[in-house]
Amino acid sequence: MRELSFAQALHEALDIAMEADERVFIMGEDIGVYGGAFGVTGDLVHKFGEDRVMDTPIAELGTAGAAVGAAVAGSRPILEFQFSDFSGLAMEQIVNQAAKMRYMLGGKVNVPVVFRMPCGSGTGAAAQHSQSLEAWFAHVPGLKVIEPSTPADAKGMLLAAIEDPDPVLIFEHKLLYKIKGDVPEGHYLTPIGKAHVAREGRDVTVVAAAIMVHKALEAAEILQAEGIEVEVVDLRSIRPIDTATIIASVKKTTRLACIYEGVKTLGIGAEISALVAESEAFDYLDAPILRLGGAESPIPYSPILEKAAVPQVDGIVEALRNLVKGRI
Repeated sequence: MRELSFAQALHEALDIAMEADERVFIMGEDIGVYGGAFGVTGDLVHKFGEDRVMDTPIAELGTAGAAVGAAVAGSRPILEFQFSDFSGLAMEQIVNQAAKMRYMLGGKVNVPVVFRMPCGSGTGAAAQHSQSLEAWFAHVPGLKVIEPSTPADAKGMLLAAIEDPDPVLIFEHKLLYKIKGDVPEGHYLTPIGKAHVAREGRDVTVVAAAIMVHKALEAAEILQAEGIEVEVVDLRSIRPIDTATIIASVKKTTRLACIYEGVKTLGIGAEISALVAESEAFDYLDAPILRLGGAESPIPYSPILEKAAVPQVDGIVEALRNLVKGRI
């Protein structure tokens, strides 16, 4: 198995999809010769040409509309938002058009469009370029929302998104682009809607996605030395959520912690908490459900404050220790 970075794995997925299907094309700001703000599209413009690797104006609403229209007309467009924060400018096309067309037209059309969404804090990009907005879109029926944490899943889930008949938003945490991991060669699909148990344990279940999976795994290693076994469930898919895997894990460990970078209030952790509270797993709980989310604040520019605004490993360790020891 060869090792690729998260960004290289995404690039390979794009290359494979475009090679296999001439209906697939990509568009976005600075994705051509520049290679994308985070280097994902790289040299694809030289291989496939400007007709299939399209640099777009700074006009998110217009480009999203073009992508949705192309999808309805039979193409398979992939639109990269330079930062996921900018998708607010395109909410009409994503939420009112892409998400609803199949429903409003009686299932006679599909909208196979993929929106790539670089997200998250940690790069010093401040309040308008550092948000985690996946919960916004996961609230909308008709959209699928995915958030891989490893290079292998990044490739497999992007390929699955491109082949999906419905609109998919793939949130790519910016701090993950440089991490490396084993990635299978060739074409493969990582199913949308299926979580992965990244680490097994008996004392507490942590449900997380993207960068928080890595922080949870690091915290689990620290707590292992204290005799506390943490089970880490990598959501991978935010909508649909793999409820069965979460419930099975909670029934085994009897404790649940939801860790996510988005603002705590009305975030992904609230939905997971409710799913467990409404399921048979509720009767297995030996402690209150814990949510660790982002601060009730825009992401600060200051590096020290930026770290303080989202869960970090030391805070996760302390919270999980207190949860297992009955201090919460």
